[in-house]
Amino acid sequence: MTAARDTEGQLPAPRLPAKLAAHPSVQAVLARRRTGDAARPPAVIDAAWLRELCLAAGADDAAAVSLDHPDLAGEREHAQSALPGTRTLIAMAVRMNRDNCRSPARSVANQEFHQADEQANHAARSVTQALQDAGYRALNPSVGFPQEMDHFPSERIWVVAHKTVAVAAGLGVMGLHRNVIHPKFGSFILLVTVLVDAEVSEHGQALDYNPCIDCKLCVAACPVGAIAKDGAFDALACTTHNYREFMSGFTDWAQTVADSEDAADYRSRVTDSESASMWQSLSSPPGYKSGYCLAVCPAGEDVLGPYLDDRKTFMDTVLRPLQDKKETLYVLPGSHAQEYARRRFPHKPVKEVTGGWHPPARRSAPTD
Repeated sequence: MTAARDTEGQLPAPRLPAKLAAHPSVQAVLARRRTGDAARPPAVIDAAWLRELCLAAGADDAAAVSLDHPDLAGEREHAQSALPGTRTLIAMAVRMNRDNCRSPARSVANQEFHQADEQANHAARSVTQALQDAGYRALNPSVGFPQEMDHFPSERIWVVAHKTVAVAAGLGVMGLHRNVIHPKFGSFILLVTVLVDAEVSEHGQALDYNPCIDCKLCVAACPVGAIAKDGAFDALACTTHNYREFMSGFTDWAQTVADSEDAADYRSRVTDSESASMWQSLSSPPGYKSGYCLAVCPAGEDVLGPYLDDRKTFMDTVLRPLQDKKETLYVLPGSHAQEYARRRFPHKPVKEVTGGWHPPARRSAPTD
């Protein structure tokens, strides 16, 4: 319920205990209200002002969507838990540099992912602060990590599903590779969301077409066969390999350390390069092992030209280097990913891991 206002739209002075009413900060707040310096913000945020705010903060595109949107039914409880009173979600997209993402050198691609991550988080924080200064309540969940790890693995760990919100807001359409494809920037974007407790004068509209051109290059690029031509997606295969040095992959590595009898046994299980890579992910932001589906995607008006001009050259310079790269592929034992990787990429070593999803069998206690 909203408190009644007087004829000038001001809230009546609250009834306060004498000691609280005498506090200097309280008196200052009440004095500002009496003089009109603490005016309430407009009930509806102007969409043009909001968009300019987002672009000035560092976003490359932005749109608002009501939390009542039918496609966001699964987000309402989570959004209200994060920011009680949420009315609108503001989806923002930050561009990534394409050739960095396409590099077979994973250090280059990972740096691009994390730099764009930071830019998106910074942009969302700036928008949140500006909305707060304007008198609204607002909150910006992380682009990716950190997330709510106390929920893992039984519940979702993300505060809000950025891809779901972005599609509902009209920033793009979910592609075969399970990344949002922006009509202009293609797959080379990172997404972030701001929650606010007010309505916005205009909402984004869902795209009336799919920017995906159905080239199936993401299918050809995935080293563990997580993406199928018919649209099926093996999320477990994707996370087991691509997230090798995130959450579950780290758990698997830690279990390997714990299960090793000594240094020699550990080195027989984990190569020097794997140990160095895990150290790097612990000392720097964690590294993605693949992301090739995004790298090879030619969709988007700013991206599509070279593919249209010469598809063979595009595949020779963008797709083939990723397919030809010698790298370890991490798979679950007996999985489709294991069979696919060995058949499709025989030059890439395949390593069986638990993925951290299931602990290794406990060894029997030694007997005297």
